[in-house]
Amino acid sequence: MVSGKSTRIARALAAVAVLALTGGALAGCAAGDGKEHIRFTFSKREAISFMNDVVKTYNASQDKVEVDIDTSGVDVVSASFVRGNPPDIMLANYNMEVSRFVDRCALSDLGATTAAGEVDDKYQPLLDQYGTCAGRVSALPYSVMAASVIYNKQLFADNGIAVPTTWDELLAACTELQAAGVTPFYATLKDDWTVGQGWYDYAVGGSLDVLRFFDDLKAEGAEVGPQAQTSFAKDFTAPVQRMQELLDTYVNKNAASRAYGDGNLAFSKGQAAMYLQGPWAFSEIAKTAPDLSLGTFPLPMTDDAKDLKVRVNLDLAAMIPEGSRHKAAARDFLDYLYRPEIIQAYNASQLGFTPTTSAPAPDDPRIAGMIPYVDEGRIYQGPSVLVPKTIPVFNYAQAMALGASPKTTLTTMDADWARLAFRAPASSETKGSAK
Repeated sequence: MVSGKSTRIARALAAVAVLALTGGALAGCAAGDGKEHIRFTFSKREAISFMNDVVKTYNASQDKVEVDIDTSGVDVVSASFVRGNPPDIMLANYNMEVSRFVDRCALSDLGATTAAGEVDDKYQPLLDQYGTCAGRVSALPYSVMAASVIYNKQLFADNGIAVPTTWDELLAACTELQAAGVTPFYATLKDDWTVGQGWYDYAVGGSLDVLRFFDDLKAEGAEVGPQAQTSFAKDFTAPVQRMQELLDTYVNKNAASRAYGDGNLAFSKGQAAMYLQGPWAFSEIAKTAPDLSLGTFPLPMTDDAKDLKVRVNLDLAAMIPEGSRHKAAARDFLDYLYRPEIIQAYNASQLGFTPTTSAPAPDDPRIAGMIPYVDEGRIYQGPSVLVPKTIPVFNYAQAMALGASPKTTLTTMDADWARLAFRAPASSETKGSAK
């Protein structure tokens, strides 16, 4: 059942197309100081302090534009579109909710900006995965977060374990660690999101082409089911079964009752050799063990090392709404945000990858193991974030991690997808063309 909050957000987003076309009345910013004020929404709560400093520096650097930062969150931003008063520029997590603005052509074209010329085009397919507005560059990636297996380098070295690059090597490493009295993986199955973004995403993303799968799945539309050429049940069952094999044999015995905080603490104490979390866990682990030697590597799910890839998400993307009355000023600030000394410093502070062609690789040794894969474009977006929120994929992933039948659970996901596809409007009704 869709919650009241989800219904309100859905209704708000549905109204975006109308407002983008009619150009609803926008509330002007009071500028008693003589400057042109622009509203900048920023959704990364962990980096508010950093971005506040950026805004202050920009405002002090010139006397024509004043940036007012807004950190009130995505719900408020969605509502502002409906009221006809969208932000002038956004830096937000690029996900299924934000993509609705793209599909409805409610975001202006950034293709001619200086910032667009800096962006590495290998990320464009990931942006397009969420939707497009014909002829427009609706969003630019600002921060890419890569995630893979975190491992304890000391435990690997003490037990003569090399970083595995194939499924068989992974199983052999797990067996050797167990024989030495070391728990191979620490799992936190109590928190469904840790299962979804970690175990489920890594297992599926390391087994198949996620981009192609979702393209094919969308082509199936409402026909997704037992007879379809592409479906969750048909394509995800084998990877999920391998996920279950690892969880059945090579994790801590109390995994079902352990949550994210428990995992960070246990891993910091050396209670397991591997941990399926993103770089956001490093700061939590460091609170207990600041000198722990950690590294990263993609989870091998096949017997071909060429299949190795790392999970990424577009942690932040830059967008300028069509409804803004301050587009020129917003574009000036956009180009400022993409200055190398700013965008690179931001990503270094968050252990992210800078998605520009001139940016150097991250210099933090903990994420060095992912650099070759990101550089070569051997990346995928987690399948857990590529389905609408009305499909409880984290709950399904958690159920399978705890032993539920993959075939049965994934068949339910197929039915969920088919129902949503049946109810969705045709693409011609949701996608406009550039003006």
